[in-house]
Amino acid sequence: MPHLLYIESSPRKQRSASIEVAKAFIDAWQAQHTIATVDTLDVWNEPLPEFDGAVLEAKYAGIQGVERTPEQKEAWAQIRELAQRFIKADIILFGVPMWNFGIPYKLKHLIDVVSQKDLLFSFDERGLNGLLDGRKVVVVAARGAPLDRAEHQVAYLTTWSEMVGIDEQFNIIIEKTLLGPDVDAESRKAATLAAVELAATL
Repeated sequence: MPHLLYIESSPRKQRSASIEVAKAFIDAWQAQHTIATVDTLDVWNEPLPEFDGAVLEAKYAGIQGVERTPEQKEAWAQIRELAQRFIKADIILFGVPMWNFGIPYKLKHLIDVVSQKDLLFSFDERGLNGLLDGRKVVVVAARGAPLDRAEHQVAYLTTWSEMVGIDEQFNIIIEKTLLGPDVDAESRKAATLAAVELAATL
């Protein structure tokens, strides 16, 4: 059955534009797929392991082809469990506000944890080989104002998607959320409509 992984990265919850529009997408998508399942990964409430100590040693043991110690195996099991949530998904939906032209640090933490060799990608002398081909990424990106400079929000997630082998990415941008309640409401309305329309096609 179709399965969607929703990664929620705004701490604003009920006030969040990215959450509001992402949930509109999920509702519309589930209406199209009555037997579909949704896994929500809230980076603000999900315990994410620090990437040091035994976890870091386990990473390099795997790269070097060295047998992991029991402590390293236990630490790596946490990484594998999180990565499996990405592997199981047909669609990966990111709800992401812009922070300092990029993504929230909690989302970066999650991506740093799960983006590991032999889990989401592999590499050899030819370069990186993504292991999540056949999946789709949807990015709901909220911004307080239009940008007049380079952004590292959607661009970062595009680069990540390509790295893990996903070449179908769909972006829904919510801009001007800090330019007053009327402008904010209009931006959310337009993005919600775009999200519902996109969900009907996936």
